[in-house]
Amino acid sequence: MSFSLKGVAFAHPGKPVFNRLDLDLPAGRFTGIIGPNGCGKTTLLDLICRHRIPQNGSVRYAGCSLDRYDRRTLARQIALVPQDYGINFPFTVEEMVFMGRYPHMPRFGVPSPDDVQRVQQVMADCDVLTFKDRPVTALSGGERQRVVFARALAQDTPVLILDEATANLDVCHTLTLLDLVADLVSDKHRTVIGVFQDLNLAAAYSQELVMLRDGRVVAAGSTTDALTPLNLKTVFDIDARVAVDDFTGRLQVRYKRGGRR
Repeated sequence: MSFSLKGVAFAHPGKPVFNRLDLDLPAGRFTGIIGPNGCGKTTLLDLICRHRIPQNGSVRYAGCSLDRYDRRTLARQIALVPQDYGINFPFTVEEMVFMGRYPHMPRFGVPSPDDVQRVQQVMADCDVLTFKDRPVTALSGGERQRVVFARALAQDTPVLILDEATANLDVCHTLTLLDLVADLVSDKHRTVIGVFQDLNLAAAYSQELVMLRDGRVVAAGSTTDALTPLNLKTVFDIDARVAVDDFTGRLQVRYKRGGRR
């Protein structure tokens, strides 16, 4: 399902973020969002998840204004993996992952066999099944992040939003989970929209790329078209070379600090 933002304006108290943002995010694609700190990446995700409301303009999902969806319906459509999820109650890992099934279950209902199977599968996929009975408050940051990832996958939505979702993970789990998400796009035509700080992860996994700076879109389109040395210079003030790596077969960026403008 696609998103369309037209004339969107949003400001935090004392800090404007977007003035008149126009952006289309295509369905059935893995779209990466990159840009320097404070450029509006997470705010953009908040707007398309309806965690924040635009002060002007519109956000549409699947052709309808986002404010037409009630919370439960939206939870069946969009799942979010945040970078940092505060968990203060000692739910078990399995209980946390089951929370992803709540939008699909009747009120006061019990999990169906399909719910149980889905939860078991995503716990195995995210490598948390072996400690499913441990309280999440006793886990390391990376383990806890994999639990939050599993909960979002258990939600089984057409759209998955990743807000620096692998920032706390080791390299093996990072690649495992991004491969899993990429397979959802290619095999099930899911829509994935992810914010990245790592340029090479963005280059390797994103089919589409949005490059932001100071609340404006510098480039948006296919990753091969958008990820150019000129755009990287404009967005990050770095000198870069972009090419397909002969070892991974994926687009990669080599870069160094740019000269002063």
